[in-house]
Amino acid sequence: MKIRTSTLLELKRTGKKFSCLTSYDQQTAEIFDAAGIEVLLVGDSASNTVLANDDTISVTLDEMIPFGKAVARSARSALVVFDLPFGSYEESADQALKNSIRVMKETGAHAVKLEGPKSEQIRHLVDSGIPVMGHAGFTPQSVHALGGYKIQGKNDEAAKRLREDCLAIEEAGAFAVVLEMVPADLAAEITSELTIPTIGIGAGAGTDGQVLVWTDFAGLSGRSPSFSKSYLNLRELLTDAATRYRTEVAEGAFPTKDQSF
Repeated sequence: MKIRTSTLLELKRTGKKFSCLTSYDQQTAEIFDAAGIEVLLVGDSASNTVLANDDTISVTLDEMIPFGKAVARSARSALVVFDLPFGSYEESADQALKNSIRVMKETGAHAVKLEGPKSEQIRHLVDSGIPVMGHAGFTPQSVHALGGYKIQGKNDEAAKRLREDCLAIEEAGAFAVVLEMVPADLAAEITSELTIPTIGIGAGAGTDGQVLVWTDFAGLSGRSPSFSKSYLNLRELLTDAATRYRTEVAEGAFPTKDQSF
């Protein structure tokens, strides 16, 4: 079944949870799609996990476009969402539209995601036929303004502001919103208040969906956030395989006649 934005709304309506993983390449997109992951996010986390930057701020739209192409071309069922990088939508609604049109045309992605209560940008994109996923709570592109990697919405005033941000994102026309590093009780309350699905990351189990960075999920990062979970230790497996390969080459055990012409 092809997952669409309306599919996620129906899942929320019926109380069924859905999953999201980041993806930046053909292999992971094909694997996660075959596993039934409903949403693939071409995340700006590629800045850290692929391009070796220290933050998500550094990655450019030009650098992310190839990742979007690879994922959109490889997914058969999943909804592919492209994460607009820092600097590609903040200036104005027109800037957001120009760059989102480029994303949709060049990558084949089904939707874009942007951070913060950017109501004007969201509304302009939606009115132009581009589905938008919002992002509230901790927004990594604003890490310096937020004073570091901190939980959001911890006191009454901050919780009220976060609620208002989410309502503004919904009212502007977004089809879903990511809630990052938000107290679980608050995330559950916001989820019940919104008509659009919420997707949690470090926001407890009360959201409609969950998202993880795939390198954290697979144990490839080496060091993952406390709110993440590694479902295997891919880093250890790859290290072991590479070590055995090197040993066999050094000892002349590879290639054998079976791997020779």
